Amino acid sequence: MDGRYETWVERQIREAQERGEFDNLPGSGKPLDFLDKPHDDDWWVQRLIEREQLDMTAALPPQLALRREAQDLPQRLLQERTEQAVRDLVEDFNARVRELWRRPMEGPLVAVRPLDVDRLVEHWHAHRPAPPPASAAHVDSGRRGARARLTEVLERLGLLSRRR
Repeated sequence: MDGRYETWVERQIREAQERGEFDNLPGSGKPLDFLDKPHDDDWWVQRLIEREQLDMTAALPPQLALRREAQDLPQRLLQERTEQAVRDLVEDFNARVRELWRRPMEGPLVAVRPLDVDRLVEHWHAHRPAPPPASAAHVDSGRRGARARLTEVLERLGLLSRRR
């Protein structure tokens, strides 16, 4: 020491440094990534979301959350094993859309419509995955194709917007 008083906190830090407890920390030797960005009061929330890979769908306004769910529905339908499960899934979605219509609109104006249960069930029958073949690669390519076909049908019906 250089003759100045060392506080308890300073001593704890010095001793931890001497023990090497600060060596090899994540990001050690790298520049701080936030220095070149404008100040944001919510920086810690954004970093938490990124670090923990949190799904923020629940934080969306209800109509945006339902719109996102409608986009994800083709993949979910292909995972169902029975027609009744497909019907239940689509009817539950439609009930939540109708409930949304009954409440005052929050956030941005986004139109979300109920889905045609019978058309989606027909499509599920036509494109549901076959029993698993011997090759796992064949199963993956079949699911991707069925998902693309179901997405195409939903886009044709105007229930999904095309991503460009």
